[in-house]
Amino acid sequence: MLAIDANHVARRFGSAWVLRGVTFSAAPGEIVGLLGANGSGKSTLLRILATLLRPHGGNAQVFGHDVLRAPHDVRATVGYLAHSPGLYDDLTARENLAFAAAMLERDERDVDNVLDRVGLQSAAQRQVRGLSAGMQRRLALARLMLVRPQLLLLDEPYSNLDADGIRLLNEMLVEWSGAGVAALVVLHELAPASSVLHRTLTMRDGCIVAPTTAHRSSSTPTLALAMSTI
Repeated sequence: MLAIDANHVARRFGSAWVLRGVTFSAAPGEIVGLLGANGSGKSTLLRILATLLRPHGGNAQVFGHDVLRAPHDVRATVGYLAHSPGLYDDLTARENLAFAAAMLERDERDVDNVLDRVGLQSAAQRQVRGLSAGMQRRLALARLMLVRPQLLLLDEPYSNLDADGIRLLNEMLVEWSGAGVAALVVLHELAPASSVLHRTLTMRDGCIVAPTTAHRSSSTPTLALAMSTI
């Protein structure tokens, strides 16, 4: 079963077509980079796959669940990270994760595990509004770990991360991939993710215009999955 199976997906805003028939697929465990200029439709495609937008044409399935007919089943498999981290500014880092854990019916101990993993235990009691942009991005990644997704939809996840943060995210992607989790990663630039991508797709004017570009082998050895304990 494919992680993503998108066929002629189209979407318009008003009379302007933002997606013009996007067709592609991704396998479980595959990390696919999605490149393209601003306005090419990358974020819109992610939002459709996350069931946050409805397509106006075509169809898409996530692990066999149709994004229109079975949105709840799709959401149960997806971990979505928007360009904005989407955190509660007035809550502390730990309170943000505790709230997410409660919604996801996760054990309270999982919160401490993910805080440790992203290096934010010392900032756990600080309000989000007082955290740097890079720390907020790490906190959003910690929340993704609580989701236990089968498919990651990441919109410019390297934004605001320093070298250590980039290395952390790449380790997490490789670990997820080794556990069969697929990822579609929107990228502003290729360099931070080039070592972990299996291939890239390029979008222009709402279409995939460049053939798949291979990167690392899908058989690349992966790290032990720390997230499996969460």
